[in-house]
Amino acid sequence: MLKSYQAVYENGHVIWLTEQPEVSSANIIVTILPEHIANATPVKRRVPPASMAGKVKILGDIVSPIVDEEDWQCLK
Repeated sequence: MLKSYQAVYENGHVIWLTEQPEVSSANIIVTILPEHIANATPVKRRVPPASMAGKVKILGDIVSPIVDEEDWQCLK
């Protein structure tokens, strides 16, 4: 199984950001990631319409269902 390690190459030296691999010799592949992409478009975040403000009622959440387990048809 291949394992990935994160490091920074600075002035000819590799500085490990995560655990250092425990090998004395290995073939490696290096991918250079740019620190900043010049013409990158910012991520557009979704925003609910202002017309919904104060009109929405949250009925349940991820932790607890809105309906009791006794009412679940799929479990019967």
